[in-house]
Amino acid sequence: MDQLSLDPRTTALVLIDLQRGIVGRQTAPHAAAHVVERAQRLVQRCREVGATVVLVRVAYAADGRDRLSQKVDAAPWSAGNVPPDFSELVPELSPMPGDVVITKRQWGAFYGTELDLVLRRRGVRTIILGGISTNFGVESTARDAWERGYELVFAEDAMAAMAAEAHQFAVTQIFPRLGRVRSTDDALKALKPAAA
Repeated sequence: MDQLSLDPRTTALVLIDLQRGIVGRQTAPHAAAHVVERAQRLVQRCREVGATVVLVRVAYAADGRDRLSQKVDAAPWSAGNVPPDFSELVPELSPMPGDVVITKRQWGAFYGTELDLVLRRRGVRTIILGGISTNFGVESTARDAWERGYELVFAEDAMAAMAAEAHQFAVTQIFPRLGRVRSTDDALKALKPAAA
């Protein structure tokens, strides 16, 4: 395993769906509260060293007509009515000036959003990923990021799924083929202030 070193000038933290309607669910192997706490530490460090912070949320129109609705064998858990505060980012991750907030309408954060443009204009080449759910929003975003040429670092303990097995499969079988899987502490240590 190589030593992780991240240049904040070319690094972005991208956090997926840490919002009221999703964080309130039961997650594994990490509790949602622990994921949020670790994400908050990453956000704070990125702000301190000047790395880009991107907070991604999923939201739909009130009438739901902008939601994907193909025929499937297992309906997405979010297929029913969503509460009014569903898409509000959790208070621990309230955006600050300079942060980027992306609203998506599907699992991945790239398709149909300005995420790629925002990152490229800021000179970002490396993305640290975290959020909920590991095997849906995080994995979909990771696959798209990899196809666009970004280097990826997965903060394994700053993400969770609805089932531990789903998280574990993504972390051990998919993510090592797309980037580097590390802990939140590893990512924090790798983020050094930019040289003047």
